[in-house]
Amino acid sequence: MESRNTNTSILRYVDWVTVVIYALLVLGGVVSIYAASYDFDNASIFSFDEFSGKQLRWVGLAFFAGLVILLIDFRVYEAYAYPIYGLMILLLIVTIFVAPDIKGSRSWLVLGPMSLQPAEFAKFATALALAKLFSSYNFNLNFSAGNYVKALIIIFLPIILILAQKETGSALAYLALFFVLYREGMSGLVLAAALCAVVFFVVSVKYTETIILGIPSGEVAVFIMIEMIMTGMLAVYCRNMIGARNVLLWFLVTGIAAWILSLAEVEIPGLVYFLSAIGVAISYCLILMIKFPARKILVTIGATIVAVGFLFSVNMVFNDILKPHQQQRIKVSLGIEEDLRGAGYNVNQSKIAIGSGGIAGKGFLNGTQTKLKYVPEQHTDFIFCTIGEEEGFIGTTAVLLLFLILILRVLSIAERQPTTFGRVYAYCVASYFIFHLAINVGMVIGLCPVIGIPLPFFSYGGSSLWGFTFLLFIMLRIDAARREYMSY
Repeated sequence: MESRNTNTSILRYVDWVTVVIYALLVLGGVVSIYAASYDFDNASIFSFDEFSGKQLRWVGLAFFAGLVILLIDFRVYEAYAYPIYGLMILLLIVTIFVAPDIKGSRSWLVLGPMSLQPAEFAKFATALALAKLFSSYNFNLNFSAGNYVKALIIIFLPIILILAQKETGSALAYLALFFVLYREGMSGLVLAAALCAVVFFVVSVKYTETIILGIPSGEVAVFIMIEMIMTGMLAVYCRNMIGARNVLLWFLVTGIAAWILSLAEVEIPGLVYFLSAIGVAISYCLILMIKFPARKILVTIGATIVAVGFLFSVNMVFNDILKPHQQQRIKVSLGIEEDLRGAGYNVNQSKIAIGSGGIAGKGFLNGTQTKLKYVPEQHTDFIFCTIGEEEGFIGTTAVLLLFLILILRVLSIAERQPTTFGRVYAYCVASYFIFHLAINVGMVIGLCPVIGIPLPFFSYGGSSLWGFTFLLFIMLRIDAARREYMSY
């Protein structure tokens, strides 16, 4: 009787608004999969021979799994966070060696008639382990470098193993957890550095045709950005306006001199010029350390050196590490090449489908691009274009608003948690959802390279659906028990 009353109490305290949003998204996903894979000869949405029928089976099991998760004692998730993480890491390692090669990746475990992707389940395990680490006694991310190392190991271990499975898209999703580190005290400089790295990579890869001072215009632009960032850090981060003024004047004077000499057709090796200008500025910063606090100036110098080193590594990474099809996808996304019959085919057809939907769409099951199978993988990674074609701007806006409400709800749940474990875990959930939504929609409309990121609850697949269900319902179970925490 006591156990039954406890379970009834927990179900009463569950955030049912989030559950309803989850159910709407899941059922909307089934309908979208049915529309994307509609077969005129077999039109039943419940047929197990169709993707929609198979997805309904996964949905039923997901609902049951969600209920089971809610009935499990909330202490289990914190107490066994590390064992669950270790088990998933072991499963990822096994997958590398036993999984069959499917479209160039070895990320699926075949269990009879069923296939599972461990990378999707490792997401909630990694979130649990990270939450457990942050809830450790007297743990603070900024107390020592060792705490950063522990957090980074938890995040990067599954990334490395998933990359070994040649599943780049799934691996990149774990980088979303850096937003959690930022929420828990990581310096904003790290996120700023990540943003700069993306900008540097895009600019240096995209603008290579025009040559200025003997080097591509993209590299010239990145060098100028590095100079501006160095100046800005001295002014804002170090609060040294005199130093920032002098460094800025140095860059301006040398830049104008280089421009005048180039007009006079005097040959100037651009690489030597920029490295010399930045080198002199770094030497000046070292002198500033005599009179001003050294730590922040050292950070500025270090950031400048790392930025220059990153610029030199871009060509090596792009040409030697990325595979040809990955290079091609990036070139198409950046507008360097079109390749409408090759790497750019999926995105081009997807944009045609979404654009043809207009404001109200063509109507359910009336999408020509969808029905004639112009968009490959339209029931998985490109499911959003089916919504855009058949339901139009109104339908896509409704779906995005549902996701926005869900994410805001998860963030609200995170902020009301009385424990560090619950707060960190909920922020992990929000970070995963934000990353998947942004990247999937971005690649469908051509803003991001195609890297195989599913749309949560909409893309076909049991592993993705179950993985996100586990993520969400573990958070709901922890949240439902917050009154028990507060009563201790």
